[in-house]
Amino acid sequence: MSTIVHFDVPVDDIERARNFYTKLFGWKINRMPGEMEYYGISTEAENGKEGVGGGMGRRGEPSQRITNYFGVPSVDKSLKKVEELGGKIIMPKTKIPGYGYLAICIDTENNVFGLWESE
Repeated sequence: MSTIVHFDVPVDDIERARNFYTKLFGWKINRMPGEMEYYGISTEAENGKEGVGGGMGRRGEPSQRITNYFGVPSVDKSLKKVEELGGKIIMPKTKIPGYGYLAICIDTENNVFGLWESE
């Protein structure tokens, strides 16, 4: 059974968003290594254990919203099922070096979600 393994928060002003989410939820938000300006988000579950991790980067387009990524054994197989079930693929399988593969889809209710396959 798939579950949320990552979430992505697109922002217009990284420092403003870091300040907001750090003060609101106590998230730890730190810049990730590499050339791309992207920040990793560490969360804590209600029981005090490590929560679902996320990321924050600059918004690519005005309509971009928070996206949840569901862990799957195979992005390729899941993309086939998305289309068979009436969903749409809006970003094909893409390699994220050192991490895995992702794709972004729209479900039958016009919700955007991501698929994530770890390396």
